[in-house]
Amino acid sequence: MDTTTLQAFVGREWDTGITPRLMDYIRIPNKSPHFDPRWEENGHMEAAVQLAADWCRSQPIAGMQVEVARLEGRTPLLLVEVPGRADGCVLLYGHLDKQPEMGEWREDLGPWLPVLEGDRLYGRGGADDGYAVFASLLAIRALREQGIPHARCVLLIECCEESGSYDLPHYITALSERLGQPDLVICLDSGCGNYDQLWLTTSLRGAVSGDLSVSILREGVHSGDASGIVPSSFRIARRLLSRLEDEASGDILPEFCRVPIPAPRRQQAQHAAEVLGSSIFERFPFETGALPLSEDPAELILNRTWRPALSVTGADGLPALVSAGNTLRPYTALRLSLRLPPRVDAAEVLERLGSLLLDQVPYRARVSFEPGMVADGWEAPELAPWLEESLQQASQACFGKEAVYMGEGGTIPFMAMLGERFPAAQFVITGVLGPQANAHGPNEFLHIPTAKRLTCCVARLIADHANQSPDAAQ
Repeated sequence: MDTTTLQAFVGREWDTGITPRLMDYIRIPNKSPHFDPRWEENGHMEAAVQLAADWCRSQPIAGMQVEVARLEGRTPLLLVEVPGRADGCVLLYGHLDKQPEMGEWREDLGPWLPVLEGDRLYGRGGADDGYAVFASLLAIRALREQGIPHARCVLLIECCEESGSYDLPHYITALSERLGQPDLVICLDSGCGNYDQLWLTTSLRGAVSGDLSVSILREGVHSGDASGIVPSSFRIARRLLSRLEDEASGDILPEFCRVPIPAPRRQQAQHAAEVLGSSIFERFPFETGALPLSEDPAELILNRTWRPALSVTGADGLPALVSAGNTLRPYTALRLSLRLPPRVDAAEVLERLGSLLLDQVPYRARVSFEPGMVADGWEAPELAPWLEESLQQASQACFGKEAVYMGEGGTIPFMAMLGERFPAAQFVITGVLGPQANAHGPNEFLHIPTAKRLTCCVARLIADHANQSPDAAQ
C-alpha cells in the first residue's frame, strides 16, 4: 500500500465529499428515540438515514448493495454490503441517532448548526457517531483505488445506540444469514486520549440507571412551621445514597458493584498515563482552583474504566432558585446513573440496587426506585498477533506514533451483545472523541485531521486482514 497516495486520496475525499455531507447531517435534529418518542412522525431519523444511504449509493464501488432495513415499530437500520476478494468478513459499525441539545452552547454555536472552525467541525453528532459510515466506506473505497484486495465488508449503521441499542438485537437476528460470522469487527464510536496517535479501546464500562423518589408529605408546608418536626425528603435521599456511595471519597460501597482489575489492564493504564500525563484531567473545564479526585493519572484512568462511579444526572421536586420559597418540600426525586466495571452483571446490580435503597427506609417515608437503563460492560478479547502488529504499523504510518491501549469510561451497549454473538471475532474499537470533543455536551466537535488519519488506519487494517487469508487475490 502506498501510504502517501492513501492519505492524499482520503484527505481530498474528506474535504470535498464527506465534510459537506456531515454538515448537512448535523443540521438534522435526529434525536435518539429515548429523547424523541415521536421520532417516526417527526421524520428526522428518516432524513438522516436517507442522507447517509444516498451518499453510500453515490460511491463508485462495484457490487455494493445499500439497503435501509426496517422492522415494524423499530428504528431503521442502514445495511451496506461490499463483496470482497479474500476470505472472511469485516463488520464495521456506526450509528446515526444523536443525543439532545444538553446545556448552553457557545453563543455562535448550536447543536443543529454546523460550524467549521479550523480543524474542528462543531455540531451534535458529527463525532458521535455520524462520521463512522462515511469513514468506513471511504476506507474500503481507498483500497479499491489502489487495487488492494479485501474481504467481504458489511456496514451496520443503527439508529438507536444513544437509547441503549434496544432495536439492534432484533436486526442482528433478522439479518443473521446476510451478516454471517464476521471475524473482524471495527467500531468507530469510541474515544481517543489525544489526537496524536491511534487509540484502541480495551474495555467499556456498563451502566444502570433509575429514579429514586422520596416522599414525606402530601404537599409542601411552611419550613419555619415544619422544620425540626418533619424530616427533609432531601436528607432522607442523601442517607439512602450513602448506602451506595461514600460521600467523602466517591467510592461505591457494595461489593457486587466491583471486580478485581486485571494486571494487564493496570499495565496498559500506566502506559496510557505516561502518554497523557496531567492532560487526563486538565482536558475537563474545571473551575479555577478545583481539583480532580486524584492527581495520579494512572489511578484516574482506572477510576474511569475499571471502577464503579455514581452520578446524579437529574432531579425533580426542586424548584428553580428564582421560585424557591420558605417551603419544606414534600418530595425529592433523583435520576441515578451508576457506571459499572466490565465483567459485572448489570441486570443483577440493578435488582440488588433496589433492595439496597428500599430496605428499612428512615422515618417510614414513602420511597420508590424505578429502574431505567441497564447495559453490561465489555472487555476486548486478546488481540491476534497479526492484528496487534497491524494496529501498531497503522498508527506509525498514519499518525507517526505508536498505538496506545486504554479502557473507556462510557458504555457502548451493543458491544457486549456482539461479543456474545461473534465469540471468535477480533475487535477493534476506536474513535475520534478526544480532549474537549465533549460528546453529549455543549460545543461537541469532530477533529477532522484525526478522522482522516483514522480512516487511513481502517483501510490498512482491512487490507492486513485480507492478507491473513490464504485465498486473498494477488
